[in-house]
Amino acid sequence: MTSAHTTSPSNIPEFDNLWGHPKPLWMLFMAEFWERFAFYGIRWALTLYIVAQFFNGDPSGQSFASNTYGAYLALVYASAIFGGYVSDKIIGAQHSILTGALIMGLGLFMIMLPNQTLFMVGLATVIVGNGLFKPNISNLVGKIYPHGDPRRDRGFSIFYMGINAGAMVSPIITQWLASTYTDTPMMTNYKMVFAAAGVGMLISYVWFYIGRKQLKGIGALEKTPIRTQRLLKVIVGAVLSIIPVYILMAYAGAQVLAWILFAIFVALAAMLLVETKKEGKVAFEKVIACLIMFLFNVVFFAFFEQAGSSFTFLAQNIVDRTITETFTFEIAWFQSVNSVAILIFAPIVSAIWLFSSKRNFEPNIPQKFAIGLLATGLGFLVLMYALESLLNSNNMIPLWPLAACYVLHTIGELCLSPIGLSMVSKLIPASLAGFAFGGWFLSTAIGNNFSGIIAGSMSGETGMTVASALSGFSFSFWLLAAGGVVLLILAPFINKLMHGVK
Repeated sequence: MTSAHTTSPSNIPEFDNLWGHPKPLWMLFMAEFWERFAFYGIRWALTLYIVAQFFNGDPSGQSFASNTYGAYLALVYASAIFGGYVSDKIIGAQHSILTGALIMGLGLFMIMLPNQTLFMVGLATVIVGNGLFKPNISNLVGKIYPHGDPRRDRGFSIFYMGINAGAMVSPIITQWLASTYTDTPMMTNYKMVFAAAGVGMLISYVWFYIGRKQLKGIGALEKTPIRTQRLLKVIVGAVLSIIPVYILMAYAGAQVLAWILFAIFVALAAMLLVETKKEGKVAFEKVIACLIMFLFNVVFFAFFEQAGSSFTFLAQNIVDRTITETFTFEIAWFQSVNSVAILIFAPIVSAIWLFSSKRNFEPNIPQKFAIGLLATGLGFLVLMYALESLLNSNNMIPLWPLAACYVLHTIGELCLSPIGLSMVSKLIPASLAGFAFGGWFLSTAIGNNFSGIIAGSMSGETGMTVASALSGFSFSFWLLAAGGVVLLILAPFINKLMHGVK
């Protein structure tokens, strides 16, 4: 099947500029803002809602909720592999985004329904829609800049600000809705969170639908009967794919899903190795280095994504969130700490890399990954200290250790996540870049799935306690610390395999 795109780097149309960048950038910025508003708006509420709605608030439901959350995130990232293929080969980026936005919106409204089966089907629908939306809107940002345009990196930085702006404001707004809409029980108020996210997704759809004219055909197919047929087939395929995604979440469970994702990763890794073996020793060794880093990415996300599971239950049950007699730091606001920290620390981390580069002591890629793992581990060390030394008479810790943990995890993210994406683009031959980025997202998916399993073990059959939290966070710290140290030791070997890529 031929490529679905009608433009190439050599025939990119000329765009009017707005604030120094192609005008479509700002349209894409806001479309992504509202999609992230929807995604992060429900992140804090999912596990709490599952326990409240389907387990009547019994802490025994925390383990199931954490496993479900981990599986949901894992499949969200894994679905991006297939969404990118649909865009590239079948219907183009624009129709992939529009189709994905509608499907996500439908799923978000479905999870409002107080039925566990429909809730899980709704999550599966969100996953399928996200797979069509998420990878393709980022792809369009790169396509509006001519090849070699120095503004491209700055454009992606602006676009990334849209991601974090949506992620920052949505938990605050959805928490407010959950806590102020009527006097119904909180588990009913959570449905307002999902409704607000659904509305946000519809705004994203309308914004992109109206604004896509600015793209002047980039990512679009000419309107023909063939395009209509392809679009109908994709819609039918997306609807049918909801069924296996639902089965994976509802019946396979996080443990079985871990084996499935691992098998897919092994197959993808084998394909990359076989294909690059044909291109010589240097290309082959670069792929080996890339795959090693993928494994450490799994470790990172297994603990970074405790944010929506174990950290949420910690904030609910063991953190004293009282600021004054009349003011409480809400659970959802912790989710905004990450975005605020990114906005503050991203330029600082970039300045550190620039400063060290000019003086010839910038850490190499494996060393930056190691720093990311160690910074994330330090976040858990802060929580360990709080659980051992800062408990009050009600067996609760202050809120600052959890906030500090989020900040340290953000610093770890900045040292690892953007570096990883850049690494893939530099190490993998262009002909295999799509599969390699699929491998990166797949490693993230595996890590997210493990995050749910780890969080579920902390809650156990009775819910999270001080003792179980301390045990789980101690395990997290020591594993991350060990991973960081091992990676520092292996860094010279891995760097050699990279053959000068920095």
